[in-house]
Amino acid sequence: MKKVEVKNLNSEKVHDITLNDSIWGIDVHEDAMKKMIRLQLAATRQGTHKTKNRSEVSGGGRKPWRQKGTGRARQGSIRATQWVGGGIAHGVQPRDYSFKMNKKERVLALKSALADKLANKAVVVFESLELPSSKTKDVKKLMEDAKLAGKVLFVTKDDCENLYLACRNLGYAYHILADEINVLDIVNADTLVLDEAAVKLIEEGLKDA
Repeated sequence: MKKVEVKNLNSEKVHDITLNDSIWGIDVHEDAMKKMIRLQLAATRQGTHKTKNRSEVSGGGRKPWRQKGTGRARQGSIRATQWVGGGIAHGVQPRDYSFKMNKKERVLALKSALADKLANKAVVVFESLELPSSKTKDVKKLMEDAKLAGKVLFVTKDDCENLYLACRNLGYAYHILADEINVLDIVNADTLVLDEAAVKLIEEGLKDA
């Protein structure tokens, strides 16, 4: 069983918490993580790109010159694909980039992301992340006291409005709720910071999945 320290807002040890090995101690499945990241990125694509083919470009209703006798190649429309201003052949059309991934793969990917962070000693647990105010300096002080460097992802069970507001002005600190946790955000962060309640909620949701 893996144990991690639980700290207070002054980064002082309060007690230890035992993590569920079936979640935090599994072998990291990189393929599942990569597939889940591709799925999340694909879901953010609008897919509204569009080019006009020759039937959609305005103009070109009249044959530019007669079929024979001019010495030039025959042409039916100035909006054919070989003309400047003509339609685009085989151009991009609106499409949906999303694809499906079964539940077992999704769960495996999330467990792998969590296990990878723990294996790299990039998981920090606090007793609570309820900051005294919504000032940015409060979350900066928290990060300095806990020696948190790089991009930090804060995960809490409840809203923690002060933490959310304090992180907004920082380009390297982000806050999400425990039920919103996902592979892309975890992988993008250098350090994963959770409150104790969030750890229990995540484990509760994944232990039987």
